[in-house]
Amino acid sequence: MSSWPVRLGAGASTRPSFAAIAEEHLDAVFRYLLLMTKDRATAEDLTGETFEKAFRSWRRFDPRRAAPRTWLCQIARNAALDHFRSEERRRRRESRYAGGEPESEERSAGEGLSPRLAAALAELSAGEREVIALRVLLELDGETAARVLGISRTACSTRLSRALQRLEEKVRDDGD
Repeated sequence: MSSWPVRLGAGASTRPSFAAIAEEHLDAVFRYLLLMTKDRATAEDLTGETFEKAFRSWRRFDPRRAAPRTWLCQIARNAALDHFRSEERRRRRESRYAGGEPESEERSAGEGLSPRLAAALAELSAGEREVIALRVLLELDGETAARVLGISRTACSTRLSRALQRLEEKVRDDGD
């Protein structure tokens, strides 16, 4: 979790600089986006976009409403969802004009993970990878991850449990 303390009711003088927040959470946001997109270049682009949007809206950030990591993850999630939507529209448009199926993209995910675990993660749905990224990779608590996902705490726990169960099954199946 973040080492930055949230001081409820504290004055503006206790507010950290954007640079300090960005430096502290840059790697975590990148890893989250890499797990979501399964593509290093896309994750790098989306990380840059996330921090650009965060910088532009830094004046509106309220530490009483959310921790910096939660706020950044919400921005990152929205950037990733916008990316997925635009990519889907682009693929449909290219497919329609080319009259054929779009070429599959080479994607690399799971950098730094064992090949079995990376392959198993790649087989999970985007939603399953996302909840694992938030709860396991970024170590967000259930309430915070649920807020980022826009679901209840119970639904978040259920999704995580099911995603981890599927991941375990896939790792076990790959080992046989």
